[in-house]
Amino acid sequence: MVQDARSTPFIDASQEALMFPTLTSAQIARIRQLGVVRPIARGDVLIEAGDHVVPFFVVTRGEIEIVQPTPTGNNLVAVHGPGKFTGEANLILGRRSLMRAVASEPGEVIQLTREALLDLVQTDAEISEILMRAFINRRLELAQAGIGDVALVGSMHCAGTLRIREFLTRNGHPFKFVDLDRDPDVQALLDGFHVTLADIPVLICRGDVVLRNPTNQAIADCLGFNDSIDRTQMRDVVMVSTRWSSRPPHPAVRQARARASRTISDSPKASLDRGSPASRTRRRRNLVLR
Repeated sequence: MVQDARSTPFIDASQEALMFPTLTSAQIARIRQLGVVRPIARGDVLIEAGDHVVPFFVVTRGEIEIVQPTPTGNNLVAVHGPGKFTGEANLILGRRSLMRAVASEPGEVIQLTREALLDLVQTDAEISEILMRAFINRRLELAQAGIGDVALVGSMHCAGTLRIREFLTRNGHPFKFVDLDRDPDVQALLDGFHVTLADIPVLICRGDVVLRNPTNQAIADCLGFNDSIDRTQMRDVVMVSTRWSSRPPHPAVRQARARASRTISDSPKASLDRGSPASRTRRRRNLVLR
């Protein structure tokens, strides 16, 4: 997913319009009422990959680049000019940022906290639909292209690899998969680091954390799937839903529904023993996208 006149995009024009719409001056004015206006200088890092607290930005002047940090440099993912906005599904879900946002040209942006953004999408139907469509399509494109902060190294003949692929897919988290059966050089590299068969699969989280045959709970903790959950509050079910409407759901929503189940965490600790009184103090956390 690249939206940059200086690069060759690999998405068609219709997808680009869905992922990177331009807000009108009236829409920007309504957003400005809930945020703060701040100047940006070239090189300012507005969002760092892995940040827990992720703001929402609308560009009014200047330019923001969205890049994927890697050990060998930064991969350009998108460029936001005036009228464009940052964010994807993780912003709504309250998860950590996948990318780095850096000002590539001086200018001005409107900055909203995540809480202000949630208020906006709940009270402004027009802007809510634009953001929802863009965020869902951006996430689907990231997942399809394998652009994210996770690399899974394993074999399709390994039960652990299949489990982790299913867990990441059900949680809608984009990842890159390296198949040991198809890339013998990677197998030789793992041998050099004394990675045994018991260590497979290997998950590289955010480029610097290496997990060997991790549990689903360890993956959820590393990627911050449950960071936004207040563990002091007791809940039965958490649901994220668009407001009820007589209109049929947008195709992107139907596609997202069909792609994966919406379980936030698949830890054995989250299981319920419905027969015991103590189980009523335990809570199951599911994410349902309607």
